[in-house]
Amino acid sequence: MSFPRLGVGLQFNPELIGWFPFLDQPLDALEILFDSIMSPLDGPGVLSPRAIELVRDVSGKFPLLGHSNYGGDFGFEDLTATAAVRRHVPLARKFGVAWVANHCFYSDASWADVWSSPLQFSRAEVVRLAERARTLQALYGVPLAHENAAYYRTCPGSEMPEEEFLAAILELSGTYLHLDLHNLYANAQNHGSRGYSIQRFLATIPSERIISIHLAGGRWIGGQYHDLHDTQVTEEVWDLLDDVLARARPGAVILEYETQSLYCAGERVDTDHTTDLILSDLERARNAWDRAYGPASRRTTRSEAA
Repeated sequence: MSFPRLGVGLQFNPELIGWFPFLDQPLDALEILFDSIMSPLDGPGVLSPRAIELVRDVSGKFPLLGHSNYGGDFGFEDLTATAAVRRHVPLARKFGVAWVANHCFYSDASWADVWSSPLQFSRAEVVRLAERARTLQALYGVPLAHENAAYYRTCPGSEMPEEEFLAAILELSGTYLHLDLHNLYANAQNHGSRGYSIQRFLATIPSERIISIHLAGGRWIGGQYHDLHDTQVTEEVWDLLDDVLARARPGAVILEYETQSLYCAGERVDTDHTTDLILSDLERARNAWDRAYGPASRRTTRSEAA
């Protein structure tokens, strides 16, 4: 499958809706969280009624990308019964997304264990998950890209490094990689003493299969580094972006920003300050893209030139 090369975009996170000026930005793409706009599995239709107005304006202005956090893609439920097939596939078709990314972790109907359930990096799981991924990509009708996850513990029964596991799935399934650079950074902070290596990861994965990139920030809490998306992108992640853009040709670089964790830490969200942080990171990402590929390579730049 082929995919377009768009440029730099932002995740359309519900936490930012209502105060962040999405429609005023020169975004090359907008990443839609299907989980946040789909209707419940026990309800009618595929699009939540409350999401109709949310996505109407942005879907008419920006190229859209799909993202599936809780689709059950890599779980153990029959694939046809999952949210990925019952809701995310029709949403991808409805909005004509260029590709769909899914998170590489286990999930179930409760969603409760999703963030702490990394995949088992085993040969048996490579075979099982590659079959599900191949089937799901065919249902989407557009490229399916797997996002490397941040995790706190390695799944019992794992027998190979994460990067070898992902590379094997890509080869067997014909799917793509959605490379989250901050997740790499977070895993290196939490597992570096146990042999986790960003350099080995990037040297092992097939760079030609990188379809998109995530950028984010995080923080230390209780002796662990958390992928909370609530701070500016760290300098180490910017260095990784330059490195990857020099060796790959992704279709988009997407910034993630959330605010929910600020409430958990007792902080209040300063929307003006947070808007400035997001805009600053978006501009820095555009500069990195332009250094690698030239400013005329981004969709909005081409549109303005035309």
